[in-house]
Amino acid sequence: MPPSSPELYIGLMSGTSMDGIDAALVDFSLPQPALITAHSHAWPNDIQQALITARELPDDELDTLSRLDEQTAEIFADACSELLKSTAYKPEDILAIGNHGQTIRHHPDITEPFSLQIGNAEKLAALTGINVISNFRTADIEAGGQGAPLAPAFHQAVFQHETINRVIVNIGGIANITVLPAGESQKVTGFDCGPGNTLMDAWITLHQQKKYDADGALAGQGKTSASLLARLLMDDYFQLAPPKSTGFEYFNLAWLKSFIKDEMPVADVQSTLCDLTATSIIRAINQYAASSDEIYICGGGVHNQELMARLQALTKCPLTTTEKLGVHPDWVEAMAFAWLAYRYEQQLPGNLPSVTGAKNAVILGEKTPATKQA
Repeated sequence: MPPSSPELYIGLMSGTSMDGIDAALVDFSLPQPALITAHSHAWPNDIQQALITARELPDDELDTLSRLDEQTAEIFADACSELLKSTAYKPEDILAIGNHGQTIRHHPDITEPFSLQIGNAEKLAALTGINVISNFRTADIEAGGQGAPLAPAFHQAVFQHETINRVIVNIGGIANITVLPAGESQKVTGFDCGPGNTLMDAWITLHQQKKYDADGALAGQGKTSASLLARLLMDDYFQLAPPKSTGFEYFNLAWLKSFIKDEMPVADVQSTLCDLTATSIIRAINQYAASSDEIYICGGGVHNQELMARLQALTKCPLTTTEKLGVHPDWVEAMAFAWLAYRYEQQLPGNLPSVTGAKNAVILGEKTPATKQA
């Protein structure tokens, strides 16, 4: 145990790619959040497939998710247990788990907007013996916001610089940017700029039964179709002004297939999708953060070397990962939800209205106390 009195929180994040559960143990007793340890927990294949299938359920059949909700909590609890095994800490040392949950629906722009994440908080609290803070998106939506992206507030807290204009790009299933102007004279902004890995993952899974395109190898073998890329980039979502957020409900195989007019080599489509992600990100930066001095990438997309090379080729701005800023790119999002749990416990706002479009800053999340064991 360290000599100081740590303020320990666990952050859990499973994104739209569903490629695993990221768990981070973070200490908030220091001036800057300190990552103690992290763990990537694989989804059991049957649960992962059930979650993917659940995305396609009609809204009026979502009651069938109850068992999956509990199963997801059980896997989250396993992730927390494995995380703590690498430390000297016990559940009673942890103040709370910030549990994002697994998104099944995100509909911020309908008449009665909502965002649904599963991973039963009561079950998770009972299994771990740790308080759980969850349901982070609802309060922002009720305040008129998109409920996403939520990580920019954390990005501001740990990555903003007094004299350097920065952009943080998270490339998960969906890609989003956080614009961090130097100092505090301008507002932080951010939004979902379009697909990150989701279309590339879906395409290679469909044709090669692989979960993702390792190092962008398939994309590198293909030749981008300029005409298909142009059609994709003409989609209305890319023309929308922020605040805006999106998800797999919009950018999916059905969306992609509606743009493909002729038979194309699989590798050529993969290459085009890689360029779609890179181009939509850099266009968003050029339009809304033209004075940026530095670009930092986090999320699973950093492991796609073909994508990283294409991003750098599209901009003169130096581009690297958040590791240069002291935070490994794999754990930024999980740390963000530990931070949101910390903010909840401090009764401090967790959203940025300039990002989500909410009318005001609000405290995010709901607390589920741990069941005290006899």
